[in-house]
Order: sequence, then structure tokens, then C-alpha cells
Amino acid sequence: MNGEMGTVPVFVKITEYKTVTSTLDTIRSKLNDARNNLNKINEIKNQEDSELKEWETSLEDVERKVEEINKALFEQPSI
Repeated sequence: MNGEMGTVPVFVKITEYKTVTSTLDTIRSKLNDARNNLNKINEIKNQEDSELKEWETSLEDVERKVEEINKALFEQPSI
């Protein structure tokens, strides 16, 4: 049979079967919880990434304005 069960019936005590099915239900529930948590974490990460991009854009804008002010104040006017 090469390690295969084939069509041979397997007998399991009802209490053991109930325990196994209950454990499998618990595992499925925990996996579902983990999947939901992962989705929430990804959503939060995406929001953080978006906000960081906005901050970076604002910082670059301020740096550009400071450089323009610096040039206006310290460059020699051409007469």
C-alpha cells in the first residue's frame, strides 16, 4: 500500500474526533484572527507611508523656500 490508507476505514473514538474537530475550529479561528490583524497592520502601514510622504514633500518645500530667501538676501544684485 506504500503508506497510503486507501479505502481502509479508520476508527476513532467519538470523544477524540470531537476534540480534533474542536481543535481544528480553534486553529481556523486563530488563523482568521491573524489574517485580520495582518490586514489592519498593512492598512496602518500604508497610512503611515502616505503621511511620511506628505511630511517629506512639506520639508522639501520649506527647504526650497529657505534657499530662495537665502539667495535673495545674500546674492549681489547685478547693476
